[in-house]
Amino acid sequence: MKPFICILLFLLLPKISFSQEELVHSVYFEFDKFNLDEKQANDVVGFITALDTTRVESIQIFGYCDDRGKDEYNYKLSNNRANTIKDKLVSKGIKNKIIVTIEGRGRILLEEDIDNVSEARSKNRRVDVLVNFKPLPPPPLDPGVYDAIKPEMVVGDRIILRNILFDRGSSKLKLSTRKELDKIARILHKYKNLQFEIQGHVCCTPTFQKEAIDKDTKKRELSKNRAYAVYKYLVSKKIPARRMTYKGYGNTKSLGKGSEFDRRVEFLITKV
Repeated sequence: MKPFICILLFLLLPKISFSQEELVHSVYFEFDKFNLDEKQANDVVGFITALDTTRVESIQIFGYCDDRGKDEYNYKLSNNRANTIKDKLVSKGIKNKIIVTIEGRGRILLEEDIDNVSEARSKNRRVDVLVNFKPLPPPPLDPGVYDAIKPEMVVGDRIILRNILFDRGSSKLKLSTRKELDKIARILHKYKNLQFEIQGHVCCTPTFQKEAIDKDTKKRELSKNRAYAVYKYLVSKKIPARRMTYKGYGNTKSLGKGSEFDRRVEFLITKV
């Protein structure tokens, strides 16, 4: 189903209580423009007003450009696009205090193997409105899924690393994440036979994309980069590289329990 049809169906629904931690709505712009037409304005306002406001914690607005032009100009244009959306939301009664970020992120580089350059550029000229929800308690774990490395694990067991957290759009390890990985490294030194795949996941990408953009590289490789960051850190803690592989799965392996639980890093046990 095409993205604009999904958005239209969404706006026809009554107010919904969402289980996910964040939800994204994208607004697309013409080349070198930052003005909104009436339909775009109504769509983005409708997106916000259709939400369960009791769960909305904050709104972040990020502007982007396509890959053409100089960086300085594109940062200014992307910032103008983000502020256009912010001004429209505020004018329609959205409280300014819950809009915590208005940021122009400049241009998005094209992927090397892209087939349709014109279509890709049109999707990169956009603003993403990211709504952050108050967190829900974690759901019970399914059989064979754990939140810590335990004795007597078997091949196929998964460990969801709930305390391995990243800033949105980033694959850089935070100090709290490094401390958590230090604990995991000590456990892995204890269970020396365990081999595993480090799996990176993301949530909340537009419907036509399976992977998210890493804001540091400007490329669509966020889940892979997060998995690699964990891999590289564990290697630095003397966990042999032969025990580990890493892979990014984008948004293709949703848990189906809310998107806050899809933005995660897992270990899949491959040998015991």
